[in-house]
Amino acid sequence: MMNPIGVMPMPDNFRYRTVYLKGKPQHDRFDAFRLRHPLMQRGRRAKIFAPFDALKGFGDALASQGALSEKDGAPGTLTARRAPLPPDC
Repeated sequence: MMNPIGVMPMPDNFRYRTVYLKGKPQHDRFDAFRLRHPLMQRGRRAKIFAPFDALKGFGDALASQGALSEKDGAPGTLTARRAPLPPDC
């Protein structure tokens, strides 16, 4: 027997089948778990991940490319390489 997970069927011998079928744990507002582990505010949580830069230097490269492309017709930019449109378009 196969149970669906999204659009893919879950095999009967799936290792974590029992854990998946239990579902997401539900905690009451004032239960022991919630008192020991209060929810983190979204702004504070966002600050944790803000310094993460998966591609080091990518933002700087985009900024410098943007500065170059702002000059109309700078060599190597799309504006400089673009061919004029024919008049019948």
